[in-house]
Amino acid sequence: MFSRRTDWKLTPNRITEAQREVSAAGREVLDLSISNPTRAGLPYDAETILNSLSNRDAMDYDPQPKGLASARKAVAAYYRELHREFEIDPETLILTTSTSEGYSYVFRLLCNPDDEVLVPKPSYPLFEFLADLQDVSLRPYPLLYDHGWQIDFPSLPRAVNPRTRAVVVVHPNNPTGSFVSANERTLLNSFCREHGLALIVDEVFLDYSLDGAPRPSFVLHQDVLTFTLSGVSKISGLPQMKLAWIAVGGPAPAVHAAMDRLEVIADTYLSMNAPIQLAAGTLLEQRKNMQRLLLDRVRMNLAELDHQLTQQRASQRLQVEGGWYAVLRVPVTRSDEDLAIDLLHQASVLVHPGHFYDFPNDGYLIVSLLTQPSEFREGARRIFQLLNKG
Repeated sequence: MFSRRTDWKLTPNRITEAQREVSAAGREVLDLSISNPTRAGLPYDAETILNSLSNRDAMDYDPQPKGLASARKAVAAYYRELHREFEIDPETLILTTSTSEGYSYVFRLLCNPDDEVLVPKPSYPLFEFLADLQDVSLRPYPLLYDHGWQIDFPSLPRAVNPRTRAVVVVHPNNPTGSFVSANERTLLNSFCREHGLALIVDEVFLDYSLDGAPRPSFVLHQDVLTFTLSGVSKISGLPQMKLAWIAVGGPAPAVHAAMDRLEVIADTYLSMNAPIQLAAGTLLEQRKNMQRLLLDRVRMNLAELDHQLTQQRASQRLQVEGGWYAVLRVPVTRSDEDLAIDLLHQASVLVHPGHFYDFPNDGYLIVSLLTQPSEFREGARRIFQLLNKG
């Protein structure tokens, strides 16, 4: 009755089952996996945000496939502030309700059934579901760690075949927190030109560089056809306000052809709603306060994590440049999943095992740096206490 593309294993995984058992026992769990900024105890300007959704113009139905011009201009203004000397043309933007929808549009644009897209490993586990729904196959390429993360470029030619259509990069990556370096950009350009591939760039965490030094967006990319995805979910810490976009860059003929086809895809769905589009300027403006609060939280928790790491020798933190997560390398005394379950049962702490993000072997835990500081401090203490027991 159902399609093969939705033939997923839908039973709860062992960590979900362990969470339910701990909750059923009435024990409070310290959540060091939190990804939702609206539940991280941060103060939002609720009045301004909610008032922005009360625009009377929303009573008029104006179906614009690429999104309302005012909203696209607000996104262009965001990039203008990010890169003072660069003007992005609002006509090269397509608004979507989420970056997930943006991926779907781009996969549909580029791929026939069973065509392939190269994706980084480790990285965010959502790619597999998005690819299944669009009948696209994923071919992973490794990120290697050696005093910092880097793309394993020698592996890329081995992953290419006649059905390969694009390369996905995440800038900075989730959960490794690694940005694409200038040298890697050059190598990616050469690789994509050589094999006739498009570049798909996820930049949702771009504004969260932990050293405060801004990194260039791929919207500046002109060498190869490039689709840059982002949205207010991370930029302004507003995942419930469904506003995201695709920015198309590269050689002019390719950009024009891509935009013509994307506009038809967007026109088919017309998924964006008027109140959110009309509020786009206000929602993006919220980033100026929220990013400061979020970065303060992330840096505080990272400093606490490093402090606790100095008091033990069993574990280490891998280098992180941006984003909201940290990767711990831990002793391999059991599988990462078994360790995460033991932390739930024995310490009432929730973390993610490395295999959630396709780490190639055991010995990795992923912790969120969004958790409220007092809970993060205690949660980290419990993690290292259990690890030091062996």
